[in-house]
Amino acid sequence: MSNWRTRSLLAPLAAVCLLVFLDGCTTQPPVQIEAQPDETVITLLFTNDVESAYDPTPAFWRNDMRRIGGIAEMATLIRQIRAREPNVFLLDAGDIYTGTLAKLTKGEISFELMMTMGYDAISIGNHEFEYGWQELARQKDRVPFPVLAANLFYKGTDFPFAQAYTIIERDGVRIGVIGVLGQDAANALIPSNIAGLEVRDPIPAVRRHVAMLKGDVDLIVVLTHQGKTAPMQTDDEADTSVQRGNEENLALAGAVAGIDVIFGGHTDAGTREPIEHPETGTLIMQTFGQGQHLGQLQVVIDNQTRAIRDASGRLIPIDSDRFTPDATVAGKLRDYRARFPEIYATRGSTKGILTRRYYQESDLGNLFADILRDSTEANIGLMPSGALRKDLPEGDVRLVDLADAFPFEDRVATLKVSGAVLTEILEQGASLERGLLQVSGLTVRYRPDAPIGQRIEGVIINGEPLDRDQQYTVSTLEILAQGGDEYTQFRKATDIDMSNYQYLQVVERYFLKNSPVDVPVRERYQIVDED
Repeated sequence: MSNWRTRSLLAPLAAVCLLVFLDGCTTQPPVQIEAQPDETVITLLFTNDVESAYDPTPAFWRNDMRRIGGIAEMATLIRQIRAREPNVFLLDAGDIYTGTLAKLTKGEISFELMMTMGYDAISIGNHEFEYGWQELARQKDRVPFPVLAANLFYKGTDFPFAQAYTIIERDGVRIGVIGVLGQDAANALIPSNIAGLEVRDPIPAVRRHVAMLKGDVDLIVVLTHQGKTAPMQTDDEADTSVQRGNEENLALAGAVAGIDVIFGGHTDAGTREPIEHPETGTLIMQTFGQGQHLGQLQVVIDNQTRAIRDASGRLIPIDSDRFTPDATVAGKLRDYRARFPEIYATRGSTKGILTRRYYQESDLGNLFADILRDSTEANIGLMPSGALRKDLPEGDVRLVDLADAFPFEDRVATLKVSGAVLTEILEQGASLERGLLQVSGLTVRYRPDAPIGQRIEGVIINGEPLDRDQQYTVSTLEILAQGGDEYTQFRKATDIDMSNYQYLQVVERYFLKNSPVDVPVRERYQIVDED
C-alpha cells in the first residue's frame, strides 16, 4: 500500500461547505475527496454494535444536540450520502441483536431493517447467538445480503456455518469483504447458545481469503467482531475510562498483508479518524455503537495499481432532531411494534432514574442484583454489568423499559460456592475485564489499582467476614452459572438449580409488587486507598 498520508498533507480535501437539505437537515458537509482522472473514489459507510437501539436517546453528555441516534434518522442520513457521494457501500461489523423487539421476533426485525436500509454485507457478532445458532441460521438466510464469518465452523468439521466472504460490484467498482468473529467475543454469551459451533483463529482464515481475493477486487475490507467486550454505557463516547482499544484489529492488520480496511465491532472503540497500521498501512475504524454514529471512510485508489492514494474518515453523530425519519424504516418499526401492544403496559414506577455504569457500582446494577437475591432468598445476588443495556427512567416504567434494560433470555440460577470460590469470582469482577460485578448481600473492600487477582481486601456477608470454607448460596444469571462471560470460576459451583423462568419475568413481578421502587444506595464497594 502506498503512503497516502503524505499526499493528504499536501492535497487538502475538496470539502464542500454547502449544507444539504433533502429529507432532513445535516450539519455535516460532504467529505468528498479530490480525485484525478486515473483515480477512483470509494465511499464506505459502516456501523457496528447497533444492538437494536432503534430510538433516539437523550444526549445528556453533549452540548451540541438534545437527542442522538435513531435507526430511521440514520437511514435518512445514509440516503443523503448515497445521493451525493460516489460508489457508496454500506457495511456492519456485528451485534445487530439485543432489545425487546429483537427478542420478541428472534432477530427478524434486525435483519428486516437492514434489508430496508440496503446493507451490502454484515459480519456476525456474539449477540446474534442470543436465541441459539439454529435461529440465527434461519434468519440470516432470509435476507439478500451476505452474513459473514470466515472462522466459524460446525464443531469438529470443516463445514462452515456462514459465508466467509463476498465480492460486491457497483458501477464497475469491486470490493471484497471478509467477516470474522473473535474467539473472546464468542465467550460473551450463554455457552449453550453456540454449542455445536467452533470459532477458530481469525488470522489464518483472513490470510487465506485475502489471498483468494487479491487481484479480483479493487479493495479488501475485513469486518471484525473481536477484542474486549464493550462497556455498556450510553455515554461511553464521553467517558475515556471505559473506552477499549483496537489491539486485536491492529494485530490482525500486522499479521495479514493485503487488508486495505478493517471495520471493527464488539469493543465499541470509536475512532474519530482512521487508525493506520504503521507497517501494512491498513486503515482501521469503528463507531461507539448503539446506533449513535454513522461511520464514513472515503478512499482514493489508483486505477492501475489499486493502491490507496488518499483517505479520509469520520464518525457522523446522528443528531436526531436534524433528520426527518425515513418513512419506510419508521413504518416498518411501527408495524412491528403494533404486533406487541402488551409491551407498552405500565408495570410499575421508580422514585428516580436508575443508571448503569460499567466499571463502577451502579443504581441499576444494585437493584437488579437485589432482585436476583430477593427472588430466591439466596445469601448473595450477582449481576454482570454487561447485562445492563439501558437506564430506567424516573416515574412510570413500562414492560418495554424493563425488557430493554435486560433484553436477554437468561434464566435465574441458584447455586452454592465456597467462600474461597466466591472470592475468586469477586476478583474476576474486580479485574474489570467484563465490567465490575454488581452485588447484593455483601460489602466488598477492594483496591482498583492493585494487580489483577489481588484486588479484594475483604468481604462482609450479613455482618460477618467471609469464611473461605463456608458454603454460600448465590443467585445469578444463566450465563454466569454456565461459566460464560469469562466467569469460569462458576464451574466449581455445586447444587446448581436452573429455574424454568426467565429473569425478566422476575423483574416484572418485582416492579408490580414493590413500586414505586427506590434507588438503592451505592455503598457495596468500598475503595481502599493505597496509602
